[in-house]
Amino acid sequence: MDNFNDISSPRALLATRRSGKAREMVAPGPDAAQLAAMLASAARVPDHGKLAPWRFITVAPEARAGFAALLETAYRHEHAAPGATEIEAIRSFAHQAPCLVIVVSQPVSASHIPRWEQELSAGAATMQLCNAAHAQGFVANWLTGWACYSRDVADALGIEDGRIAGFVFIGTQGRPLAERPRPAPGTVVRAFTPDAT
Repeated sequence: MDNFNDISSPRALLATRRSGKAREMVAPGPDAAQLAAMLASAARVPDHGKLAPWRFITVAPEARAGFAALLETAYRHEHAAPGATEIEAIRSFAHQAPCLVIVVSQPVSASHIPRWEQELSAGAATMQLCNAAHAQGFVANWLTGWACYSRDVADALGIEDGRIAGFVFIGTQGRPLAERPRPAPGTVVRAFTPDAT
């Protein structure tokens, strides 16, 4: 397949959805209006209890250096004597792609809705953000890694009772996309069979 993220129809887009690699993305990224539309779409996900148990943190281009410094400080605090290669990787991560949105799972503890269901909603919001980016002709990449699980990073971002669901990078693909192995439906789908007795 070479026709990825086909926006000719909703069905075609879902059938050809393919993430771009953040490190290969180039300008242009979405403008303010396009990003606002993507975020509005990301908020239209299943949300039991109408809790909105997710938040979006946008990192503007002029804030990337500060974000890189935040990551580096946290990494140095949590890792003894990190090497130069590790630090460069941390800095590079923060500067990938024209657009960056941090999606936060922010469960409402006082709600009767199970925390797990609220976390699933945050995952749905993250995926919806990616699909919204693809629908506007961009590519998106949902990344996790060390920073998602760092308490220092969460604290620096003002995340109290929550976790980072992912870093969503958005831009224009800089290189042709390539297919990756996908499971055959028969290997992941089965029909329920009632007990014959």
